[in-house]
Amino acid sequence: MSASDLLLAAALLTAPVGTPEQTPTEERWVVVRDAIHKTAIRWEIMDQRETRYLLSSRDDFDADLNLLRKRHVELADAPKLTACQRLPERRIVNDLIKFNREYRKHLEERQMWEADRADILHAAMVETDRMYRQWDAVRDAQCDFYYVTVRRAALKKLRDAIGDDAFTAGRMPNYVPDWRFAAAK
Repeated sequence: MSASDLLLAAALLTAPVGTPEQTPTEERWVVVRDAIHKTAIRWEIMDQRETRYLLSSRDDFDADLNLLRKRHVELADAPKLTACQRLPERRIVNDLIKFNREYRKHLEERQMWEADRADILHAAMVETDRMYRQWDAVRDAQCDFYYVTVRRAALKKLRDAIGDDAFTAGRMPNYVPDWRFAAAK
């Protein structure tokens, strides 16, 4: 595979979604396909495991190329997978999420019996659910068996939820609204 093949792959991947392309000839198919695979994997818009079925046939060239172009656009500002290094390991994340869900259940039970505090308990549940979604994104980003695109989308979701500064510094959000513990007694 030559540098010109990789340049062609980059040009094909960065063209707008829906741009019609001529399907490579039978003689060029393997080289073009491999160059697109290599570039898409390097850019983290395709998982290595997807090579089995993305661009597996010349008949699927347009559809698969447009899928990769769409991913390129959608993940253009998503963090790369190296950002996972600043996140807690998945085992710890699972424990924090488990506590979050148990705390949420506790709040629901209290709400049934403490109607006079329903507004406060509801607000705590809303906060707890928001924190769950953030930590769920951390869990998805740390899940090695998810495709790279799913993991990068989760990193983007987390970054957007907690802000660039906190994300870059690796400051994770609370997993429950612990400031409410004293107020919820």
